[in-house]
Formats: sequence, C-alpha cells, structure tokens
Amino acid sequence: MTEPTKRLRKSGVYDVASTRERLESEAQFTGRGVTIAMLDSGFQRHPDLTTPKNRILAVVDSLDPSNTVEPATVQGWQWHGTQTSVVAAGNGHLSGGRYRSLAPDARVVLVKLGKDGRISDEHIARGLEWVLENQKRYRIDIVSISAGGDEPIPYTSSVADQAAEEAVRRRIVVVVAAGNSGFEQHHLPMPPANAPSVITVGGYDDKGHLGGQLELYRSSFGPTVDGLLKPEVIAPAAWVVAPILVGTDQEAKAAALFELVETADVALPARVETLGKAAGLDKGLERRTPAEIRAAIDTAIRGAKFVSSKYQHVDGTSFATPIVSSVVAQMIESNPDLKPVAIKHILCATADRIAGSDVYRQGFGSLDPKAAVEQARRAPGGLPAAYFGLPAVKDGIVTFYFLDPTARSVAIAGDFNGWNPTATPLERDPNGLWHVRVPVHGIGLLRYKIVVDGDRWIEDPNNWIRVPAEAGGLVSALVVGA
Repeated sequence: MTEPTKRLRKSGVYDVASTRERLESEAQFTGRGVTIAMLDSGFQRHPDLTTPKNRILAVVDSLDPSNTVEPATVQGWQWHGTQTSVVAAGNGHLSGGRYRSLAPDARVVLVKLGKDGRISDEHIARGLEWVLENQKRYRIDIVSISAGGDEPIPYTSSVADQAAEEAVRRRIVVVVAAGNSGFEQHHLPMPPANAPSVITVGGYDDKGHLGGQLELYRSSFGPTVDGLLKPEVIAPAAWVVAPILVGTDQEAKAAALFELVETADVALPARVETLGKAAGLDKGLERRTPAEIRAAIDTAIRGAKFVSSKYQHVDGTSFATPIVSSVVAQMIESNPDLKPVAIKHILCATADRIAGSDVYRQGFGSLDPKAAVEQARRAPGGLPAAYFGLPAVKDGIVTFYFLDPTARSVAIAGDFNGWNPTATPLERDPNGLWHVRVPVHGIGLLRYKIVVDGDRWIEDPNNWIRVPAEAGGLVSALVVGA
C-alpha cells in the first residue's frame, strides 16, 4: 500500500471494513449449491458474479421474459439490482477478494421488476410468479426482494403479499427489505414486507467497522395493518460496500480520483489538470498547493462514498436484505433439509437485541451469522407438524416448541409460573428440538418469554403475537380459554 493510500485510509475517508469482517461470518459455508433469485429494478452482469466462473443462471424481465434486460448502453435503473446482487453473492473479484459477500459461491437468477425503476405491488407479484414458474428449472432456494409496493394494506388484500406467502409454502425462503421510512410519520412496511411468512429485514449502522457501537437505521417498522410486528431482524444498512456500475461516469470519476491519490506531490498539479474534469474537481485546482489539492480529492471521494476505484459504500435496508439472504444461503448449504419456517426461527432466535433501543424497530435484534449457521448445521431436517404454527392449545394444555441445538437449557417464564426462569424447563430431544406441555386455566392472555441458558430472555420465534411488557420491551402472548 502506498503512502498516499495509507494516509487516505487513516483519515477514515474510505477505510470501510467488508461485511464479512464486520459480521465475523462463518467462512466454512459459502452458499455453494444454493440459488438466490434477486428481484429488483434492473441488473448488470458484474465481474464479481461472472469471473472466474459465471454464476448468473438467468437475467429476465418478469413483465416480458422475451424482452432484453441488458441494454447496449448502461441505464440508471440497472445500478440498484447490480449492487444488491453483488452484496448477496459477489466474490469480490475486482477487490482481490476483500469485498466478497458471505455467499460468494451462490448462484443467482436476476429478475427485473417494473419499468424504468418504477415498481408496484403487481410488478412484485409478477416477479414472484415467474420465480414459482421457474423454481424447479433453476432450483431456486431463496428470493431476495429489495423493493416495496404501493401502500400499506392488509396482506390478504395484496397480490404481492399473497405471492410471497405462496412462495414460502413452496419451500422458498423469502427475504424482504423493510423500507427506509422509520423516521417519518408513515413508517409501515410496504408489501411484501408485511407478509407474515417472509423474513423482513431492517437495519443498523455500525459506522463501517467491527466493534462499532450499533445504532438503529431508519428502517420502516410495524405493527402492520394486520398487527404483525416487523421487521424480524436487522443487519448492516449503512457503509455496505457495493460495486460501482461498470462503464459509467461514476466509474470514470472513481478511477480518476484514485489515480490522483497515488500521484506524488511533485506531479499532482499536472495530473489534476489532465484528470480534474473526469474526477469532478473544480477548474483551476491545479494552481493550488498539493495539500489543498489532496483535501479537495478527499472531499470528492467522501462525497461520492467511494472506497476504491471499483466500489463505493451504500445505505438502506435494500442492502441489509441481501446480507441476510447470503446468511440464509450459508444455512441452506449447511443443512439442505431445513424448511423456511425453521430458517426464520433460527435467525430470530439467534439475533441480539441492541440494548436501550426501540424494540419495535429492531425486531428480534441484529443478525448473528455464526450462531445462525451453527444452529442450522445441527438442526433436524424433519420437524413435527405442530412446530410450524402458534403454540398449540388443546384441552387446557399448551405445547411449546423451541429449536436450539446449541443451548444448554431452555425454559419458559410467564404469567403461569410467576415469571420464574427455572420453574418450567423444556425437555430436549437428541436432535436439539426442545418442548414442554404447560397446563393453563381460565380465560385471557397468557404472556411469556423463552429463557435460554438461564440468562437470555427472548420472545417466542414461533409466535407472531407480541405485546408490550409492563417493565418495557415485548413479551409473547397467547389467547387461552376462549
């Protein structure tokens, strides 16, 4: 690394850690054998997906599969999908591997939604329908959607939500961006992020470094129109490194700026005179001192969010979503028998809440890839039918299930046992599925939490009904005796 690069990196202008570094991801699993369908506004066949091996199985327009979605000249609507697909499955080819994704061996199917970047509920539904029609052909395991529909409505009234629910029924894991309206008056997730069975992803900001203080991103959140709490989990939604679109003015600008970074002071004025226009620098800058020139270059790099001549950092739940999709690809590679409900359960159960932050905006908490993949690897493929729904209430008995092959102990604390964390332990099957039958009496709301290893209190990932706790936070709840 040259001295100018070291100085620039030290200044913090573009020293952004990769997602893999920040999440300390499991390196053993890379999404090998797994296919992710990316639904977005448009795509470019980026080298991080095609070199040295082309992992793009198809690029299609869901509105018109016979239409070309690879125009001769680069279009603005291609950038978003290009970046989300590389965040999900890129191998970091143009960065020497540094900015590779968590699933750099996954295959991708790129499905264009809408027209010229405009996307509606119907467009998303059509994209999902195309996925279902071609699920077996491309062996699609995951759908990653970084787009939202028209307005927050009941999921039973949304064609996008219904298509997403059908995809989950067909054993496809559907991962959807929550949206970025969390600081606005109207902050509800748009379809299909409000569908019950999808994994809705919000975001956090860690300032681009491992160990940084996590702050909630401006993710959209519930309760939805149907009373569902969304998102389920949060992932990095700021300082996410993604590619600069190849063949664009932005790429030329980045190349010029980073060439100037590497230029010695004595030659800097002459190179600025040659490259200044392409770099977007002010005319006449070559007449300034080298220190002033370098300050202007730093400002330009910072303003464009460049981290190198080929990559920039981006933000939004659009980019948190493919990160979660890449972890799901690792989970499926580690255990192909897992169904979507088990994957969602594991992601929620292994997430970590950001202490002192709004529980409604973060769901079960921040993504923990290592824990999620380890639980997935050890989890049973065949789970009892009762596991796939709300805790069953029959003849005054509630049966609770909790999946965690790595836990030493699991218990339930709630209204029925005075919130005692040791009074109602669950029994562990050899495969890591915990269960207990609890007698209940009377009519009303049964509130409870799962206690893992004696000190980790979480809501039940199998129960979408969560209500505010008197002491703050949320608890799971069941209506009994009605």
